[in-house]
Amino acid sequence: MIDEEKQQDRDPNSTGETPEGSPMASENPPAPANSNGSADWELELARAYQSAQDDRPPANASGQTVTGSSTNSPQLDAAESWKKELASVTDEKEALKTQLQAASAQLEDLKNQNLRLAADFDNFRRRTQKEKEELDLQARCLTIKPLLPVIDNFERARSHIKPQTDGEMNIHKSYQSVYKQMVDGLKQIGVSPMRPEGEQFDPNLHEALLSEPTDEHEEGTIIQELERGYILGDRVLRHAKVKVAAAGLSVVASDENPDSSES
Repeated sequence: MIDEEKQQDRDPNSTGETPEGSPMASENPPAPANSNGSADWELELARAYQSAQDDRPPANASGQTVTGSSTNSPQLDAAESWKKELASVTDEKEALKTQLQAASAQLEDLKNQNLRLAADFDNFRRRTQKEKEELDLQARCLTIKPLLPVIDNFERARSHIKPQTDGEMNIHKSYQSVYKQMVDGLKQIGVSPMRPEGEQFDPNLHEALLSEPTDEHEEGTIIQELERGYILGDRVLRHAKVKVAAAGLSVVASDENPDSSES
């Protein structure tokens, strides 16, 4: 009994089982004896290959096959997105450029308005300053004019009064000191007296009260100042009252005909 089991182990074919690794008879069927069957199988294979070639998508210029999904690939989607974004940025740039031009025009207009306002303000400042100086000058003239006759009286007293005693001299010195104080005050505010003697008569500064025919002075020359004139800055406070030289009388005709009276 043991010998029979050993014999079966040595002869695998004795049990009718196919050992591991040996091909099965059903896996490799024998080729059909009919030659037409082999031709039909090759024909089906050719048709299947042709159908696969027809269904294959065309290749692009680089030789890569372009499939239906490649048209919607992430690269193409990103490119389309970049194009849209570039168009949006371009439109935004044009809008900003238009706004910049409008802002530049507005800025230029504001600059011109500022220049006009500055010029108007400068003119207003100069005009106001001039009016202020004119008002100040008018106020000083109105204040000083009533004091000028007082100055005249002091000058007349100095020229006419001749003190004889020590008491009169003291009085003379006292009112002369008041006169000097008034003259110094007028000088400090810009008042100056005219000195017209020897000058040509000017109606803007002088007022002729007398005329004297003379050959010693040129016609129109001021011979004597009758009342002193005063000037404040470039304005006449009071015209100087003067005596003016006139043309002298000619006696040539009487010298040429000494006997005319006898005839």
